Amino acid sequence: MQAHPALARGLSASLLALVSLFALGSAPARAADAADQASARLQVSDPFIELRTGPGRGFPVFFVEPREHWITIELRHTDWYRVRTEGAQVGWVQREQLRSTLAGAGQTQPFRDLVLDDYLGRRAQLGVAWGRFNAEPMLKMWSSYRVCETLTVEATLGQVQGAFAGTNLWHVNLVSDPWSDRRFSPFFSIGVGKLKNFPNSSLVGANQSDANLANASLGARYYLSQRFVLRADYTLYTAFVSDTRSTTFRAPTAGISFFF
Repeated sequence: MQAHPALARGLSASLLALVSLFALGSAPARAADAADQASARLQVSDPFIELRTGPGRGFPVFFVEPREHWITIELRHTDWYRVRTEGAQVGWVQREQLRSTLAGAGQTQPFRDLVLDDYLGRRAQLGVAWGRFNAEPMLKMWSSYRVCETLTVEATLGQVQGAFAGTNLWHVNLVSDPWSDRRFSPFFSIGVGKLKNFPNSSLVGANQSDANLANASLGARYYLSQRFVLRADYTLYTAFVSDTRSTTFRAPTAGISFFF
């Protein structure tokens, strides 16, 4: 079996890059993330809120801000928010404590929407997935750009390691995500591309073959954290080998993607 070496190296490098980004993404939120939250100014409506020295229940409470005082959100790390009081005290508050705070218009601040803003506000995405292409192992990498809240353009590069041949493929899809404002949502996509088959050099009379490719996918994604999304999909590929013959392949895959 011989897979295309350049594609294999490219997919391996991209996988290593994504793992590195995952490690960086698990660190505390950076200055760029702070800018997204800095505009939120809220009034305390509960008897008080507790400020901790760090983003977690293991950090001690060092200050209590009373009702009707104003706080400003400076930064978010998972479900914890760094806030600044009118008296210049800076500490961390859990999201649950901020649910009943009031925005400038006197309405409750929708903090569930603030959490999902990290997903809805980011447009470019890179991901990798593993699965099966019929009975053969498959690795694929995709990159996408969100055109609007429910529509995404996605480009995919894949490699299949077969017992007697290697297969490379690429395709471009239009992805519909009608429930994109939820942490868990299904999606549907359709696309076109190309497929190349590289038979094992030991096979007598075997030739490389190319085919046009059409595909349709049904899947679901789960917004995991500020930048990461889990995803699983089931894709039906149709390879048009000739004017009179086509072949169908089924490919269930699961993976993770990173917003940047």
